[in-house]
Amino acid sequence: MNFELMVESLPDLLGGALLTLQLLALSLAGGMAIAAPLAVLAVVGPRILRPVIGAYVAFFRGTPLLVQIFLVYYGLAQFDIVRDSVLWPWLRQPWFCAILTFALNTGAYTTYILRGAIRAVPAGEIEAARACGMSTALAYRAIVLPYAARLALPAYTNEVVSMMKSTSLASSITVMELTGVANTIVARTFAPYELFVTAAIIYLAITYVLTSLLRWAERRSSRHLRSPTSNGALTESAHASA
Repeated sequence: MNFELMVESLPDLLGGALLTLQLLALSLAGGMAIAAPLAVLAVVGPRILRPVIGAYVAFFRGTPLLVQIFLVYYGLAQFDIVRDSVLWPWLRQPWFCAILTFALNTGAYTTYILRGAIRAVPAGEIEAARACGMSTALAYRAIVLPYAARLALPAYTNEVVSMMKSTSLASSITVMELTGVANTIVARTFAPYELFVTAAIIYLAITYVLTSLLRWAERRSSRHLRSPTSNGALTESAHASA
């Protein structure tokens, strides 16, 4: 194994990893902006909207992400109305098409996660909010959505990690993120093993940091559920043994 090549390629790969993180952050932000209102509408919205939301979720969960990227990047350009619109300067950019596709994809998965979490909120919480005179909007903003977010966090952690790995598909439309940079260096050096091992190590490091942060957020959001007597019981046992 050529360790010298791995070290020499590290700055370029880290530059690609920075773009990977940018793609991930923008995609997750866009996906959450899509998913939060759709999840609420899927539970308490007009019934006529539910099949539309269900079709959106089913399409993006049921088709490969690579196909979705090609449909957005190559497919939209086939329509004159798109090329003549004010959005065309954005839609002609590969990085924007990648972010748009990733946001729509993770938005569908996150909608499914949040919808299940909202339905899992105990009915007593909602009844208590109504008994206090809260409107439906206030009850969802103050009680239901925070409670659902805590319930959804473990599943959302998996979605974040999955989306991070999916950003590698952006290289298929010439976006030079981590995998794209690795492919470019491999084409120049003919050393795929060293380059992809290094890229895999960087992906593993990013995954470790992301999962650690999300698990910390999960523990912090549920700290009030821990037994307040656990520390006292340990203290009493220590005094008894002494």
